[in-house]
Amino acid sequence: MKISVVGKGKTGSEVIRLLGKKLDKVFDRDRPVSAAALKNSDAVIIFVPGANVADILPIIKQAKIPAVWGSTGFIWPENLDEELNEEHIRWVIANNFSLGMQIIRKALQAIGQSLPRLLPSAELSLHEVHHAQKQDQPSGTALSWEQWLGSKCAITSRRKGDVKGVHTLTIKTPHEEITLTHAALNREIFAMGAIWAAEYLIGYPTLPGGLYQFSDLIDM
Repeated sequence: MKISVVGKGKTGSEVIRLLGKKLDKVFDRDRPVSAAALKNSDAVIIFVPGANVADILPIIKQAKIPAVWGSTGFIWPENLDEELNEEHIRWVIANNFSLGMQIIRKALQAIGQSLPRLLPSAELSLHEVHHAQKQDQPSGTALSWEQWLGSKCAITSRRKGDVKGVHTLTIKTPHEEITLTHAALNREIFAMGAIWAAEYLIGYPTLPGGLYQFSDLIDM
């Protein structure tokens, strides 16, 4: 099994370290990725800023190998799933590749189903904190929390230091307050999840082509 990596930033570097002998090639600004260079890789993991995705998207598509995208702040083309399916290309995207975050997803879905019946007048707020260099706000993960919950939230953001990611949901009524927090202690959790996704795609070659969410693989 050989997995290539595009992007040597904070999380991409963790992916490279954890892959060890499974690492095939590494691409960055000084060594641009090409479809030809990826032809012998079993999969590719990509952690580049959302602003750079459009430039390399056609290259990764041309390579026709499984791809795991950890880029946030990019709006994926509406017809991409159909195009990938036609060519039997399998991609996985996520705002957050933490496996623990998938437990949060299930918890939020359960909370969202219960709120209208049990706490219909509750006020919902969501606060996220990330490192000072993070460009998108609110974070993609915060937007995912709101989606999983199924209710609109007042979302606030803060950027400071080298915070890996802290998300807190507060549910408040005149009589009680409920909080749910997920704090990433290091970036290894995102790298581990991305590698898990890449190995899943490699291990299930009969999986239909298309654009998958990380949660789709978890629920299979």
